[in-house]
Amino acid sequence: MHVKKYLLKCLHRLQKGPGYTYKELLVWYCDNTNTHGPKRIICEGPKKKAMWFLLTLLFTALVCWQWGIFIRTYFSWEVSVSLSIGFKTMDFPAVTICNASPFKYSKVKHLLKDLDELMEAVLERILAPELSHASATRTLNSSIWNHTPLVLIDERNPHHPVILHLFGDNHNGLTNSSASEKICNAHGCKMAMRLCSLNGTQCTFRNFTSATQAVTEWYSLQATNIFAQVPQQELVEMSYPGEQMILACLFGAEPCNYRNFTSIFYPHYGNCYIFNWGMTEKALPSANPGTEFGLKLILDIGQEDYVPFLASTAGVRLMLHEQRSYPFIRDEGIYAMSGTETSIGVLVDKLQRMGEPYSPCTVNGSEVPVQNFYSDYNTTYSIQACLRSCFQDHMIHSCKCGHYLYPLPRGEKYCNNRDFPDWAHCYSGLQMSVAQRETCIGMCKESCNDTQYKMTISMADWPSEASEDWIFHVLSQERDQSTNITLSRKGIVKLNIYFQEFNYRTIEESAANNLVWLLSNLGGQFGFWMGGSVLCLIEFGEIIIDFVWITIIKLVALAKSLRQRRAQASYSGPPPTVAELVEAHTNFGFQPDTAPRSPNTGPYPNEQALPIPGTPPPNYDSLRLQPLDVIESDSEGDAI
Repeated sequence: MHVKKYLLKCLHRLQKGPGYTYKELLVWYCDNTNTHGPKRIICEGPKKKAMWFLLTLLFTALVCWQWGIFIRTYFSWEVSVSLSIGFKTMDFPAVTICNASPFKYSKVKHLLKDLDELMEAVLERILAPELSHASATRTLNSSIWNHTPLVLIDERNPHHPVILHLFGDNHNGLTNSSASEKICNAHGCKMAMRLCSLNGTQCTFRNFTSATQAVTEWYSLQATNIFAQVPQQELVEMSYPGEQMILACLFGAEPCNYRNFTSIFYPHYGNCYIFNWGMTEKALPSANPGTEFGLKLILDIGQEDYVPFLASTAGVRLMLHEQRSYPFIRDEGIYAMSGTETSIGVLVDKLQRMGEPYSPCTVNGSEVPVQNFYSDYNTTYSIQACLRSCFQDHMIHSCKCGHYLYPLPRGEKYCNNRDFPDWAHCYSGLQMSVAQRETCIGMCKESCNDTQYKMTISMADWPSEASEDWIFHVLSQERDQSTNITLSRKGIVKLNIYFQEFNYRTIEESAANNLVWLLSNLGGQFGFWMGGSVLCLIEFGEIIIDFVWITIIKLVALAKSLRQRRAQASYSGPPPTVAELVEAHTNFGFQPDTAPRSPNTGPYPNEQALPIPGTPPPNYDSLRLQPLDVIESDSEGDAI
């Protein structure tokens, strides 16, 4: 009933206002709208009416075109970047330091014995092939060499390269091939690493332009295979301990030592030590900018105990980063030379991204579809952790094992030649795969809030020749309780890390096109081309609603007429009399007599003479012509 009353009221409004037909509605809209063009279409003569119709149509098209451009620009989610400079007391950054050599050679020598002997034989073959016959009786570990050997490739004929084994066909000794000797000394001979799978039936070659690169990468790959089979606790004990590496520490005016550092094991560099990481204690603030208020360190890298073929760089690797963030020091760190004092002035940049849909970034990585294998360190999200976790996940699925350089999920094993003989071939293919890198880059997101530390680096020799003797005596006495000098210039590194100033830059994203910009441009174009406003749009919306109601009324009338036609078609008796039609109009409960009549009976079957009703009085409620099935007033609709 409520729906019927509502429809009746809407019908009455159309009767009193726009009318019943689309033409009446359009005329009524053009005559009453506040938009300038449609009024002139109604008021002017035929020629001007056509001209104003074309102008209105043209400017309407222009408005719609401009609106489309602005709406598309708004939904492109463009950003503008603002740079602001602030000044405040800041927390000192976390400082991670590592030795360039991951292990002490004296402690891992027994693990690398066979590999070192093979490496020496390779170098002899490269440097002095004519003298290597003297070492032919030496027996090498053939399993290491046969699994991933180095070969010589003669590329003087690019269409038919010749591949020769470095040691000829005898892999157990140093039996030389005269052909390989000549080719190795000739122009166009290059060294490559052969990586095979499926028992050597499928092989690829990784070429190098220099033998130095070839033997370094080959040794590193073989060492990875060895260290992957050693428990991590034993690897920690083989690396450099903090009490031997950190000789002196001073933060501002407060002394510190190795106990103020957090130790983590980083596969590339062994034991690394983090100052002011903020994991268990509050981050330390910097009292003032300047060298005297920063961190001062004296370190001993113990270069005399470096692994000769694994660490070809001497020095300290260091990195500045936020508290509670994992240090990816191999990718983002810098080196400090031994025998020097390195001063590092720090400036801070803070990046603030808006996030979806403006920037593809994440706050904590919860929506990134990659399992974070660095979560055991309880660190914050970073895109570096995501990319490495993604690579390790692909490594596990493709090679059935994880790489030694990245964290391992529970239940998986690190790759090694004994348990996974094809891992090197699989790893090399995955590392060179562009599709794998693009997949991980597409899945990982930048962090929405990030802090970057810009460094200004200067170096000087330290200690000087005049002070070298007494400084080394004092440091040797403090660490080793020895009156003799146990330190040397080639192992000492001094670091000064400090804020240059407390000014920091904030690089912040903001929406280039907000909702206010969109509405002002839409309104400006509508007002300029058609002289309209928001009220004109409301009027247009009202006319659309009226169009819908008229369409509904016409559909209802059409359905009713079709129903009446079907009812008349199914009526088998004679046509109704005038009295019956009047009774049906005035009495809604009247049902005409549809029973068949015999010629011998009267007008009614029971032969009861019923009075024929008189003619009803005309209806004068309205002077307007209306259909008979429409109720005229609101009051009648309410009564119904």
